[in-house]
Amino acid sequence: MSNNNAKITEIFGSLVFNDRVMRERLPKDTYKALKRSIEMGQSIDRSVADTVASAMKDWAIEKGATHFTHWFQPMTGITAEKHDSFISPLQDGGIILEFSGKELVKGEPDASSFPSGSLRATFEARGYTAWDPTSYAFIKDSTLCIPTVFYSYGGQVLDKKTPLLRSMDALNKQALRIMKLFGHTDVNRIITTVGPEQEYFLVDKSLFEKRKDLIFCGRTLFGAKPPKGQELEDHYFSTIKPRVSAFMKELDEELWKLGVFVKTKHNEVAPAQHELAPIFSTTNIATDHNQIVMEIMKTVASRHGLACILHEKPFAGVNGSGKHNNWSLSTDTGINLLEPGDSPMENAQFLLFLVAVIAAVDDYQDLLRLSVATAGNDHRLGANEAPPAIISVFLGDEITGILEALENGSSYDKKDRMEIKLGVDVLPRIPKDTTDRNRTSPFAFTGNKFEFRMPGSSLSISGPNIVLNTIVAEKLSLFADTLEKSSDFKNDLNKLIIDTVKKHKRIIFNGNNYSEEWVVEAEKRGLSNLKTTADVLPCFITEKSIDLFTKHNVFSEVEIHSRYEILLENYCKTLSIETLTMIDMVRKDILPSVMKYVKDLTQMALSKKELGMEIPCEPEKNLIHKLSTLSARLYENTNELENKLLEAKSYTDLQAQANYFRDVIIPVMQKVRTVADELEVLTASEYWPFPTYGELLFKV
Repeated sequence: MSNNNAKITEIFGSLVFNDRVMRERLPKDTYKALKRSIEMGQSIDRSVADTVASAMKDWAIEKGATHFTHWFQPMTGITAEKHDSFISPLQDGGIILEFSGKELVKGEPDASSFPSGSLRATFEARGYTAWDPTSYAFIKDSTLCIPTVFYSYGGQVLDKKTPLLRSMDALNKQALRIMKLFGHTDVNRIITTVGPEQEYFLVDKSLFEKRKDLIFCGRTLFGAKPPKGQELEDHYFSTIKPRVSAFMKELDEELWKLGVFVKTKHNEVAPAQHELAPIFSTTNIATDHNQIVMEIMKTVASRHGLACILHEKPFAGVNGSGKHNNWSLSTDTGINLLEPGDSPMENAQFLLFLVAVIAAVDDYQDLLRLSVATAGNDHRLGANEAPPAIISVFLGDEITGILEALENGSSYDKKDRMEIKLGVDVLPRIPKDTTDRNRTSPFAFTGNKFEFRMPGSSLSISGPNIVLNTIVAEKLSLFADTLEKSSDFKNDLNKLIIDTVKKHKRIIFNGNNYSEEWVVEAEKRGLSNLKTTADVLPCFITEKSIDLFTKHNVFSEVEIHSRYEILLENYCKTLSIETLTMIDMVRKDILPSVMKYVKDLTQMALSKKELGMEIPCEPEKNLIHKLSTLSARLYENTNELENKLLEAKSYTDLQAQANYFRDVIIPVMQKVRTVADELEVLTASEYWPFPTYGELLFKV
């Protein structure tokens, strides 16, 4: 055991140019100048960059690296990289290994083929990457990966990281104003921290490769329910199968080398479903790490003869995969601002930040829903234990009781009756864990953090955290505007918290979010229920949304419209690919296979008749009739789907096209699937053209 522990400590971060490596390899003055630039958000001096680049190159080469790349996160949802070798030619025909500060700080990949949402013309190819020194460089596949931001020739943001960094700065700025009011003059920075839980499926690679829908769409478009699914709840936390365990072991080691703080692994609820959870880290680091996690998962799975599926709903009828985003606020002095304190004023501070989050979630429900909106996640939300599309906040009985007592000016029943008044000594200590967790809540307070459970498993967590940071920054800004003018801080603080609770209490719900009753109740409360991506995307370009993001310099108005267009286009393209794949599978695989089965059944029935004996043929006749009837219906539905897809292409307005896919295409796709799944149940297994749910979910 001790040897294993020694191995872990030895390999952890071994492929990361982290703070420890920089202290060892950089001159003292250079190291201090770099850290100062990072902490102050200042540009890095060229001489400092050259020294860092030289040290980074030497370290990387020692680790076996031959190339470098600016590793960035475009609007595709995955990472991008262009590899350049360290070699430079010499006049004598030899080479020298070089890497300059200029190459470290800035790169110039072709940006013409990345989504830009009409920010630029197709012929405008120039784009730039700029080093993000707040995130450590690392080595992957013998390549030095330098985390960067990505922007156009005109300065418009083309990536998911820059707005995240901006949102973190916005929240820091407004939270510092609040902290000063509470006398925390020693606090210099407020940091958002995130721990994203990654759910995923593992299936046999050979079976995966026999499914066009999994290859092209990431999810199954067809599949009859197997005799057993997750009904017995016997997979959750059960013994991990040897093949999966071997994968998880190698995955841990590969991620530890890259400095990713993965800690927990277990079987999830659905068969073949699993989860990996990290330790909290600063939001931009956590975002980088989660992108690495998703990539390495697929690479390691392939080495074990497995396929890692990150789609939100790869299999109908069983749990989909989410990515719970555990979000919190901390100071650079080590204070968790969502940790209930031991003293009255600590509690007052906690309650102010708490109600800021509550108010932000209530006022910007649509943006939070927007932040997790994808065609894939639409299948997951509201199905098989996933939270609904309705946003609500779970606080637990005790904190809810305290807020209600504050609102009503009444006493709070705990062990003793206590009058609740902020800043007075009788304010009770609020324990960390006072109630059970509510797994049905989309946004649950869990002791010292909020767990946002709506993000889908394939999603970059940058989007949800951009929104969370910005909306909370906005509320803290308004709170600071009020309290900075106060001549009676305690009373005005008390009034502000009470008024906020009264105004936004509709968003607080501690019950079962899965119930139909909650849908009705939510509507009565005036909460939004934006079920699909097409429903929610217009919320991005409202005046309210534009004012919010531009005020805090997270997005410009042009960047907002570009992202709206990119998201719409992605939604329509995803559904178009799924439709084409469905048509292809029906015509080239399902119908020919069923026809062959019908032919063989017919020949069998005719053979019986040829014997001249009264041999019953009813089983064959009935089955032939059912299969033929369903095949005809499948043929007709598929033709209808093809025609509807052609109509979709005629829409030039992307929002109108998205609405058409939602209202017309998806229902017809469901018609096609229903018939095909019925055919699967009736068709002999040796004739069915691709692996079934039973094989995919239980053969690992």
